[in-house]
Amino acid sequence: MTTTVARQKTAESPLNRLVSRINFRLLAGAIGLFAIFVAFFAYVQFGTDALAGNDGYYHIKMGWLIRQQGLKPEFPWLPMTILNADSFYDHHLLYHVYLALFATVDPAVDGGAGLTQGAKIASIIMPSLAFMAIWWLLRAQQVPWASVWALSLFAVSEAFLYRMSMPRAQSASLLVLALGLHWLLQEKYRWLIPLGFAYVWFYNAFPLLPVMGGVYMTAVFLRERRIVWQAVVYPSVGILWGIVINPYFPENISFIINHLLPKLGDSATPVGNEWYPYRTWTLVQNSGFALAAFLVGVLALGWQEKRMNRAALTAFLLTALFGYMLFKSRRFVEYFPAFVVIFTALSVAPLLQEWVKKRPFLHRLMPLLLILILAFPLKVTLADARDSLAGSKPADRYANATLWLYHNAPENTLIFQTDWDDFTRLFFYDTKHIYTAGLDPTYMELYNKSLYDQWVEITRGKVDNPGVVIRDTFGASYIFSDLNHDAFIEKAKADPLLEEVYRDEYAVIFAVKQQN
Repeated sequence: MTTTVARQKTAESPLNRLVSRINFRLLAGAIGLFAIFVAFFAYVQFGTDALAGNDGYYHIKMGWLIRQQGLKPEFPWLPMTILNADSFYDHHLLYHVYLALFATVDPAVDGGAGLTQGAKIASIIMPSLAFMAIWWLLRAQQVPWASVWALSLFAVSEAFLYRMSMPRAQSASLLVLALGLHWLLQEKYRWLIPLGFAYVWFYNAFPLLPVMGGVYMTAVFLRERRIVWQAVVYPSVGILWGIVINPYFPENISFIINHLLPKLGDSATPVGNEWYPYRTWTLVQNSGFALAAFLVGVLALGWQEKRMNRAALTAFLLTALFGYMLFKSRRFVEYFPAFVVIFTALSVAPLLQEWVKKRPFLHRLMPLLLILILAFPLKVTLADARDSLAGSKPADRYANATLWLYHNAPENTLIFQTDWDDFTRLFFYDTKHIYTAGLDPTYMELYNKSLYDQWVEITRGKVDNPGVVIRDTFGASYIFSDLNHDAFIEKAKADPLLEEVYRDEYAVIFAVKQQN
């Protein structure tokens, strides 16, 4: 009898109860789907040896620094910007912690190969997790064939896949928003508090979470005439905590204000291309399947005899919002196609269910039919996204020039650059030296407008004998320039204070003669 009791207790242990609750068929399906997502993103990612875009080189190096120095590394590299050592705020902190898992080798040691490969692997796993969150959302909404709908995320926009493949936090942002929408639709509002907290630490797009809560609250009010204030208040509470309980408080508050305001207004300072809108035909070319899917979703809503349910209305309003944002700025292509898929799945699925009910023999065939429909856009979109990455600038574009500086310029020397967006690659290879501008030109402009204006005039070749200003005003000992700044290079060649000390097919370096 004692043995029987012992067996019963063992059978009822927490581990056994947990195992008994696991749906192994569901788990196997999820693992298989994740493997497909990883394979598709790997196909896109390894269309090139380089990283997509420029900023990824900065982000993976920050991951390496966190791995070496801890959660809050020193940041002396941009002293003439609002990211100077006294005011630095890592507004991608949690994403950099994630990248630290993959950042193992200093590029100064192996030429950047190890860190580049780590960034590429990280940029396969994170968007795959975001797509899994969308699958989980659709499955929780009882959308039939949710796996196929999730697979269609690879078919709607090559620009979307390109953005998801960047070693940047937008894929983590999509993951957060997908989880947020899932918990909103499940009415699990308290989960939005820790999610809002984490979003602040992940990415500075965190205002999107309470905005999404507001859209959901609007949909519920229109559909059910009740106000779910928790949808906005709970994520806002989490965001407030994330701002205050932060290693960079209170510097983070001033940075958030300074970073966002120039983007909201009409700044005369040119910023990255991602902040400008696509041409209409370019958008049709890179996201035409997403636009077509949105139209299908709208038509499906009109076809239904029932009123739009809460989930479909929320998804429709969110898709319209992200569509508007996309027409204002191309960077929001990282959200619009994903929400198109969510909306279309929620609006089309009920019609397909009704159709299959009347034709039971199609129940097992429907997933295959949907995959056949997806086959062509999948092939086109994946190939186009891979080709887009293949057009990336070589990973080692400035490797030789920057490593020359690393080995020849004294430590803590200030390097004067002629282009702010060269900073990411310089920083990737060389953290022994400091730089004039980087990450965003407004960071320097906001720090010192007159200094910024001088820098612009010099880099455009409008200043004769620029060496004296570069030496005495900026305090630089070396100048790094790509070969596209012809006007500046001509002025530098004619300046007796400047001596060309290095040149390759991508860049030139001048030494600034110092006063005796």
